[in-house]
Amino acid sequence: MSVTPKRVRVTADLPVRRPSPSTRGIALPGSPVDEADAVYARALMRSQLRLALGTVAGFVLVVVALTLTIALIPEIGRVLVWGLPLSWLLQAYAFYPIILVFAVLYVRTAARNERRYRALRDRE
Repeated sequence: MSVTPKRVRVTADLPVRRPSPSTRGIALPGSPVDEADAVYARALMRSQLRLALGTVAGFVLVVVALTLTIALIPEIGRVLVWGLPLSWLLQAYAFYPIILVFAVLYVRTAARNERRYRALRDRE
């Protein structure tokens, strides 16, 4: 009859850890945090959020205006282009250029915001 040895858990001593400064999600853990960088980063995030909300609001406003124009002006439906009513063509194809314009404006303005942020951050 063989007796199996009792299992023993072996662990190493934990290293001494110093408390790291709070990063609030703008730096890698353990890296030093500059309060000015944190302020600039929060300002950039607020600016980008305002830009996104303004772009969405403007897009919705333009789309609703185009839709109401098509719905409330019956003469648009009587005009034929290539054998199709103009209102059909507007519903089918007019929204794509609007989407493209708002997308380009958003990307250009967001890039400008980030360039300004980098200029402020690097000036110090």
